Amino acid sequence: MATAAELVLSATYREAQRTLAAWLERNHREARRTAFAARAAVAGLTAVERHRLARWLAWLCASTGQRGAAPLVRIHHLDGALGDATAAAVAQLPGGFAPARSLPREHWSMPTRLGA
Repeated sequence: MATAAELVLSATYREAQRTLAAWLERNHREARRTAFAARAAVAGLTAVERHRLARWLAWLCASTGQRGAAPLVRIHHLDGALGDATAAAVAQLPGGFAPARSLPREHWSMPTRLGA
């Protein structure tokens, strides 16, 4: 059963959740164009909301099945701290969920050229 605190989510959190969900569903080119909006949505969150968002993103990563590493890498590209928090939350999921591939940290950095 959910607690009262979990049922009351701020408008800022809900907007960040919607923005990140849409951003993760976009292809690489569209995601690069909308990354600023996604970063801005995350920037407006409190520490508690960022933690909740990381847990939500962990479950979203788990729901992707075999493509589990791809959302984590994209989240790290967007915001390194949020990516680290999401990876930690993924490690705590029940059932021993782990992404299909665990990419080394050097793969988390954004390419310097648009076509790279």
